[in-house]
Amino acid sequence: MIYLNLIFCMNKIVKIVLVALVFFAVASPVAAQVNWGLSYAADVGLGTAEIRDVAVTVIRTLLGLLGIVALIIILIGGFTWMTAAGNEENITKAKKTITAGVTGLIIVFFSYAIVMFVFNVIGKSLTNSAW
Repeated sequence: MIYLNLIFCMNKIVKIVLVALVFFAVASPVAAQVNWGLSYAADVGLGTAEIRDVAVTVIRTLLGLLGIVALIIILIGGFTWMTAAGNEENITKAKKTITAGVTGLIIVFFSYAIVMFVFNVIGKSLTNSAW
């Protein structure tokens, strides 16, 4: 009786293993064809770049544009000073404009340095590589 009970239990285990093997054999090709949404961005034509790379590119672009704006402000101040024709009020206004432009340019340079330092530290800590 114990022997038959053991055989019956072994048959259950064998049946469960066989059912599991059949399930995985059938499910593997199906699962390989299922798109779980992981490639959705590529499927609809969006970029597949890493978010940190996108953030670095956006910040570099914005800081570059701000640097151009600061240089334009400096040029406007210089033009105002050149066309002041000795008028002290216009010269003072031009000096303030140039000072504001130089201050903005310094802030942009330091912002760029800080952002690149932070992203390099984050990049090294997460992927052991720097930008």
